[in-house]
Amino acid sequence: MFRHAYPALAAALVAGVSGIASAQAPTAPRDVDATATLTNAQGQNVGTVSVESDENGGTEVKIRTTGLPPGFHGVHIHEKGVCDPNSIDPATRSPFHSAGPHLGSGSHPGHIGDLPDLLVRGDGVGRLSFVTDRFRVEDLLSGDGSSVVVHAKPDNQANVPDRYSRSGAAGPDAETLKAGDSGGRIACGVLRRDY
Repeated sequence: MFRHAYPALAAALVAGVSGIASAQAPTAPRDVDATATLTNAQGQNVGTVSVESDENGGTEVKIRTTGLPPGFHGVHIHEKGVCDPNSIDPATRSPFHSAGPHLGSGSHPGHIGDLPDLLVRGDGVGRLSFVTDRFRVEDLLSGDGSSVVVHAKPDNQANVPDRYSRSGAAGPDAETLKAGDSGGRIACGVLRRDY
């Protein structure tokens, strides 16, 4: 009698142990939904960007850079997925004009593509990680695509108090409202779906 019951009991024990093991197994890390390689005007790789959906419906952005000038740098998502270093911005005389303006309409810092500043250490290494609900990964990959641009100067987020004035008008001027006075474009990367 026990001989016939033993195989069934063994199978049940194996199934139970397998269920416990799978329940306790660590979950696999989330796949990155989109990535970009940042290059400078000379075509050198100076960093990476990853964009992924988080578990709460937001979007997590991670930027890692090397070989950039120390200090704060404005970072924005621009509305075209083109990073041509020979496309010169007539206003700043800097490369990557092909990336177009910031993603989203309105005034800075209300553009969808306005991001926090990147702080680069003295050795040229920079790290930035944040979560936003301003866009989803699909928004960045649709239409003409989009690109991530690192600028030469810090972005003031149009934070100019009314006590400052320029040409008789208080507060931020048109250039500050357009791009936060972040200066020329020094690195650019096209966001692509990461399969």
